[in-house]
Amino acid sequence: MESIARFIDSSGFANATPGHIFMILVGLLFIYAAIRYEYQPLLLVPIGFGILIGNIPFLEHTGLRLGVYEEGSVMNYLFMGVLKGIFPPLIFLGIGAMTDFSTLISNPKLILIGVAAQLCVFLTYLGALSLGFTNPESASISIIGTANGPTAIYLASKLAPHILGSIAIAAYCYMALVPLIQPLIMRLLTTKKERLIRMKLPRAVSQREKVLFPIVAFLLTGFIIPASLPLLGMLFFGNVLKESMVTKRLADTARNTITDIITILLGLTVGASTQATTFLTEGSILIFILGTLSLVIATAGGILFAKMMNLFLSQENKINPLIGAAALAAIPDSANAVQLEGIKADPDNHLLMHAMAPNVAGVIATAITAAIMMSLM
Repeated sequence: MESIARFIDSSGFANATPGHIFMILVGLLFIYAAIRYEYQPLLLVPIGFGILIGNIPFLEHTGLRLGVYEEGSVMNYLFMGVLKGIFPPLIFLGIGAMTDFSTLISNPKLILIGVAAQLCVFLTYLGALSLGFTNPESASISIIGTANGPTAIYLASKLAPHILGSIAIAAYCYMALVPLIQPLIMRLLTTKKERLIRMKLPRAVSQREKVLFPIVAFLLTGFIIPASLPLLGMLFFGNVLKESMVTKRLADTARNTITDIITILLGLTVGASTQATTFLTEGSILIFILGTLSLVIATAGGILFAKMMNLFLSQENKINPLIGAAALAAIPDSANAVQLEGIKADPDNHLLMHAMAPNVAGVIATAITAAIMMSLM
């Protein structure tokens, strides 16, 4: 009877708290949204099921080593890819192998829009400091608003691993919410006339330019800010694999097999890190609020900067300010949101190719900003 009592006491039913139940419901909501509405399934299904894994209640410190935070557990070993900053560079490798920098090369002034969106990082940093977060915590939180999950995770793993779970969940939630939040801001900050602007087609970019760009960009960013090497080194390496035309198998592996495997492991372990006993805190709520405000500021900053650029451009070189919203590092979700909004205004006005320029510029700028933060801290 004593053994039976111990077994019952160690069950999930005996150790469940309202926090565990709440987080399980959140995980089920993620999975439901992904399956029922096909809403960002590649993100929400792994994260949602990870939340379920992380919130099955168990007696901690029993030697069974079950939880993601218990040293020696299987989930803890998988989570090391997040804690040690291994998964984010591999994600960047896949992004590089998928990305076409042609529009950015042909119209380099659009880089400025990606840089302008980084305003949200510094404003969020100051906001986090004012709410009582430490310097390293504030720096880690500040990246969330760019909707760049891998960069946010990488910076948090180096500066503030104790709040990594909250930052990772917030960053990936905002990546998933981009198609819902950004259109509202785009319509609010642009006029009908501005949304109808048709941009000049980008010039054709030679294969030599496509190969030289990632090499030159890597050398420049590497020498300016060496702390960016893990992320931008992998990003530009993946792009060289794609554009060199002689490593097609490696490029396919990077953008498909490796990216899929890392997405599964990253989503699952990030979800599992949301154990109610460590995740549901006042700090986590503040992180989500700061992230939401940061996302709005980043989107608005890109749009308003594009409108400002138009003041100095000739009529034929005008920029459709909608593409400013693509300055977020959520690639290609932000660019797709711009494309859909542009089509609503004019079914024949396709902005995707133009939006990809500030989109990839945002990825690069966010990685550089995170590297600067890491170097300063």
